[in-house]
Amino acid sequence: MVAQLESPSSNSSLSSPNPVEGLVQVFTSAHRNFFTTVMAQALRIAGQGTSVLVVQFLKGGIGQGQDKPIQLGQNLDWIRCDLPRCIDTPQLDEAENQALQQLWQHTQNVVYAGKYALVVLDELSLAINFGLIPEADVLAFLAKRPPHIDIILTGPEMPKSLLDVADQITEIRRSHRP
Repeated sequence: MVAQLESPSSNSSLSSPNPVEGLVQVFTSAHRNFFTTVMAQALRIAGQGTSVLVVQFLKGGIGQGQDKPIQLGQNLDWIRCDLPRCIDTPQLDEAENQALQQLWQHTQNVVYAGKYALVVLDELSLAINFGLIPEADVLAFLAKRPPHIDIILTGPEMPKSLLDVADQITEIRRSHRP
């Protein structure tokens, strides 16, 4: 005899009385050597079936942009700024600035739409420190995001205001032993 499991009816609700709140995590280091740690976390979470977006604001050079995400598996989208080069200076020409602003606007739109459960904003602190994305805009974005979405911010010299709103801060330091 084979027992048949009863499947829940389509009218039943699986929502939790206490929904899980999303976290704001910060990964920072003076040496910019932590991207592999963040990517490992993003890949692990995507591999478990959670939708993940990785946004690299200052990386370019591959003609990508938000309209052509790289898909790593079925749950991880990775986008870079549609630039011919990587940004390492606050001086951008008009086309570069427009590409960066389009990527920032796209990122906000997909987060507000709830398309992803985890969003990694790589080197966001550099974009803020270069004056390319206003710190106040990032704070407003974090406050307005749907409450269940996890956000990871990365970059050296993270502004104090972002550290103040973070639920978790990971500072990666080099250690030297004699």
